[in-house]
Amino acid sequence: MDLILKYFPNLTELQIAQFEALEQLYKDWNSKINVVSRKDIDELYLRHVLHSLGIAKVINFSDDSSILDVGTGGGFPGVPLAILFPNCQFHLVDSINKKLKVINAVCEATELTNVKTTHSRVEAIDETYDFIVSRAVTAMPEFTKWVKGKIAKQQNNELKNGILYLKGGDLTEELKQYSTVKAYLLSDYFEEAFFETKKVIYLPLKHK
Repeated sequence: MDLILKYFPNLTELQIAQFEALEQLYKDWNSKINVVSRKDIDELYLRHVLHSLGIAKVINFSDDSSILDVGTGGGFPGVPLAILFPNCQFHLVDSINKKLKVINAVCEATELTNVKTTHSRVEAIDETYDFIVSRAVTAMPEFTKWVKGKIAKQQNNELKNGILYLKGGDLTEELKQYSTVKAYLLSDYFEEAFFETKKVIYLPLKHK
């Protein structure tokens, strides 16, 4: 938890309590339903919570923004972002229902009211959003196909509406077809070795 306060020192008492609660909640649920790898659960704040919040170093979502989290798994990056941005709406989607059960329980326990979950493939979601976030569920060309037509027309943020994608490694080949893509190095914001190769990939998308 000290890690979160190190980089996000201006949290409210409620936000601190919500973030603090995550460790025990995920440990308890992980013993029943494996949503976080065994080796990662002891480093939940570094590898999952802070990693998710890397998106918040790139953008400060305006109030009332809508964000779709695709392939959310155990709720990352959606749940930490929802705690940080209580005035935004988060829609967490995954094709594995038991993972959403964990997210729903975590949200209930932390009284997180700005999250909804849907058991579905993202292609079947028929809504539009300011931003679509995800953590390396597939290569970007495939991902953009999945989320086609899901970007809202109205712009409410400093960054144009689009995709914010957490990914690591050399992405030169994967991203070469996108002239407007921008990669933000998380090592510019976080000093821990875990973030050396991690990035937030921002790809603005037009409403279609």
